[in-house]
Amino acid sequence: MKSIAVITARGGSKRIPKKNIKDFCGKPIIAYSIEAALKSGMFDEVMVSTDSEEIAELAKKYGASVPGECTQTFTGFGAYIS
Repeated sequence: MKSIAVITARGGSKRIPKKNIKDFCGKPIIAYSIEAALKSGMFDEVMVSTDSEEIAELAKKYGASVPGECTQTFTGFGAYIS
């Protein structure tokens, strides 16, 4: 059985806009999660699920795969609408 790490990264953060792509000590914040999952050696694949093209491009740059675009809209607090 294949082991996959799924990192979720919304593009529309309400508290800190674009927090996942903000630079922190020389790298975007999302890079730290991707690198940790890859370096752990526990996963066959590291995948980033996002609604943002910017985050998707950074995720690929740092070695994660990105599934097809989300067809739902996140409304906050775990609620999704189609």
